[in-house]
Amino acid sequence: MGKTGLRIALYLNLIRWDRPAGWLLLLWPTLSALWIAAGGFPGWHLLLVFTAGTVLMRSAGCCVNDVADREFDRHVKRTAQRPVTTGAVSVREALLLGAGLALLAFGLVLTTRLSTVLWSVLALAITLAYPYAKRFIAMPQAVLGVAFSFGVPMAFSAVQGSDVPSLSAMAASVPALAWLLLLGNLFWVLAYDTEYAMVDRDDDLRLGLKTSAITLGRYDVAAVLACYLLYLAIWSLALLQHGLSPVFLAAMGLALLQVLWHYRMIRSRSRAGCFKAFRLNHWLGFTVFLGIALALARP
Repeated sequence: MGKTGLRIALYLNLIRWDRPAGWLLLLWPTLSALWIAAGGFPGWHLLLVFTAGTVLMRSAGCCVNDVADREFDRHVKRTAQRPVTTGAVSVREALLLGAGLALLAFGLVLTTRLSTVLWSVLALAITLAYPYAKRFIAMPQAVLGVAFSFGVPMAFSAVQGSDVPSLSAMAASVPALAWLLLLGNLFWVLAYDTEYAMVDRDDDLRLGLKTSAITLGRYDVAAVLACYLLYLAIWSLALLQHGLSPVFLAAMGLALLQVLWHYRMIRSRSRAGCFKAFRLNHWLGFTVFLGIALALARP
């Protein structure tokens, strides 16, 4: 492999290209919101914008996160070989790559409504704030939960918003249903990212970092289970009132079975079990999305 190929391989490693679970966790609730807002298939344009935008923004987030955490990551076995941490990719390179990816995502958003563009600026600010939250907030996963759920109001805005340049039009572009779904999705993020934090709990304690796994202590498993159940309950109650068919309830039943499976994986608090549960969460999101898409499919 030539020099250029090696640099590309390092950049792909930096953005976790070989680990799609991260962007899938962002994608499924976003697509679910698109389908709900549109009452079915939202059209190829919005599907492409939000799918590609999700991949690009998650990749940009990885660049920022690795720069922010480079001094901590060198002391954690799971993250010690990340390109920025080892110095294989410089801080400047990582930030330039992240900025480029974010600009590409913003270019896609510019093809949608003005209200969506304005919401995307707020979403970017929250994304940039998350890597530093673990220094100051007892449960930084809540910040990640907002960042990872912001595709929901953006999706509603893209379908139902306007091009009127005002804060009132921006607010009106997102109905109460979208915020309720965002709240439910936030609990899902709390569940799976606490599983993730349980993997690194010992290292994070030694480094003096703050995570939900540390804050919750011996109640971590119970809290993860409660967050899963709140996520499914909020989405079920919100969408049943939206008139979705029984196929949606069947999908939520399958999602509940996955929650029980996750409980079995994390109840011993083993690193391997917690990491496996985290990695498999995208199937839960896919199950919910599939139930919504099938329920809204037009005959």
